Amino acid sequence: MKSTNKLELSGCLKTENGLTFRDLNKNGKLDVYEDPRLPVEARVEDLLGQMTLAEKAGLLFINGAVINEDGSLDDQSDRPGAPHIAVNQVSKHSMNHFNLWQIPGAQVVAAWHNKLQRFAEETRLGIPVTIASDPRNHFTRNIFSMAAMDFSQWCETLGFAAIGDPDLVREFADIVRREYLAVGIRVALHPQIDLATEPRWPRISGTFGEDAHLTARLVTAYIAGFQGETLGAHSVACMTKHFPGGGPQNEGLDPHFEFQRGQIYPGQNFDYHLIPFEAAFAAKTAAIMPYYGVPTDQTDENVAMSFNKTIITGLLREKYQYNGLVCTDWGLITDIQMPGVVWPARAWGVEHLSEIERVLKALEAGVDQFGGESCPEYVVELVKTGRISEARLDQSVRRLLRLKFELGLFDDPFVDESRVGQVLGHPASIAAGADSQKRAMTLLKNEGPTLPLQGQPRIFVKNIDPLVAAQYGRVVDSPEQADFAILRLDTPWVPVETKNPFALGFHHGDLDFKGEAKAEILSLLQAVPTIVVLYLDRPAVIPEISAAARALLGEYGADDAAVLDVVFGKARPEGKLPFELPSSMEAVRNQKADLPYDSADPLYSFGFGLSY
Repeated sequence: MKSTNKLELSGCLKTENGLTFRDLNKNGKLDVYEDPRLPVEARVEDLLGQMTLAEKAGLLFINGAVINEDGSLDDQSDRPGAPHIAVNQVSKHSMNHFNLWQIPGAQVVAAWHNKLQRFAEETRLGIPVTIASDPRNHFTRNIFSMAAMDFSQWCETLGFAAIGDPDLVREFADIVRREYLAVGIRVALHPQIDLATEPRWPRISGTFGEDAHLTARLVTAYIAGFQGETLGAHSVACMTKHFPGGGPQNEGLDPHFEFQRGQIYPGQNFDYHLIPFEAAFAAKTAAIMPYYGVPTDQTDENVAMSFNKTIITGLLREKYQYNGLVCTDWGLITDIQMPGVVWPARAWGVEHLSEIERVLKALEAGVDQFGGESCPEYVVELVKTGRISEARLDQSVRRLLRLKFELGLFDDPFVDESRVGQVLGHPASIAAGADSQKRAMTLLKNEGPTLPLQGQPRIFVKNIDPLVAAQYGRVVDSPEQADFAILRLDTPWVPVETKNPFALGFHHGDLDFKGEAKAEILSLLQAVPTIVVLYLDRPAVIPEISAAARALLGEYGADDAAVLDVVFGKARPEGKLPFELPSSMEAVRNQKADLPYDSADPLYSFGFGLSY
């Protein structure tokens, strides 16, 4: 089809009959894959037939991309992260999938995104780039969520579980979808629907708690808000994780690291962890991410999920008939050189294999894409040496291309940079996020009742900004001067003995306050009536603190103003515990890692929560 009256529009070409596409071939005609009137499958097959082996291999890798402060694509090789400059990975590896880490700001991301799409247009086939991201919309200090920055700040997913309202979750997902679209993020590396059945596991804050059926209801709403009824130009595709559930880690030790001890199922409860994923499949999640863990003695070989053919092909592909994209978690193939230490690839169970053999093992297991890696040359070599067929490669390439077509990236991959400020920072979105932080708070104890505080009491605050607190009461300098103290605490954790700086930030270990730290807290509670506000990124063990506190609140990502609004009755706590709070560390150690709410005589049970 010849094109006439072409108009340049945001880097795209628009024809007189309204078809939108990015380029014409040398004969002035649309290739089949560029014609939006044709079915997606026809466009996929046409493009697949034009791809070289190297171009197919590049499609199978997604890695991080750094964004320069000015939004340029320049290779600033003197800065940290230069190997993750996106244009280098496009040019050298034919890659066109990237995930974002820390960013300079939303407006810069949008500008960078459009420049990168224009750069991708100039490649041989002009395949558009797909941008992905971990969660960005939670008020959090957690290592697994990106700083919210310009994005709206909501409670963490545990907070949504505490509220238990699928309609709110869908509203959240819809608002985040619009914010992601505004800057060019088209794949959400979430939701995380592992079950918090082992309370020491560091990744609990990203879950919906320990109940499979509550998680299933909320993930259904979550995916609907991001993807819509069907994937399209206004969707953000969800990569739901971590199949088949990463919660039951032995002693809570996370398999990001070599000190992990495998996933265990002493309660024979493997299938319970699949319930949320069954809901995600019904909601048509676009992609699935397996976890790093080894399903100990659950399959015919003790190897990590993405290398495990029984898990990926037998369970996911065959039993559940899942034909969406399967992407590994990050860093399964190559080691990472860190200051003074090597972080080994998370190739648990196949550490003895070479890097290229690990790629082969994962492809044979049934995965489509490798997260956090940039080594497509291994795939090329495997095909050229006959160790894997190009037909097997094409199965994965089809899934990756199909998702790009379904998201409309081939028709118009660009964002309208002028609208970023209208979407990000929208007052209604900011207000809804703040409201979620308050609603999620869980009132566990209210002796007296003490809460809500009335009038302008004299308050001593700790771990709260005194300037914020001064808007609610008369802030004093010592407990002796106060009518009440308000104390914010984090659930305890113990750094693992390791030289890996990333591992040191994971909240492993015991859940109880110890020694001088506990004595200092109890001293304050005995000196003045105290409201304790506890950040529950894991289930804290707090029997003595609970007994001595005048009031006790749990929160799941909340700023000081949200906390004080609840303490002073400007908002009501609605949350119910998304997991039980054990009564002792002995109870934690004695429970079974794969069973929900099974510790002996819990201090507070799953679902507990007061209000006023």
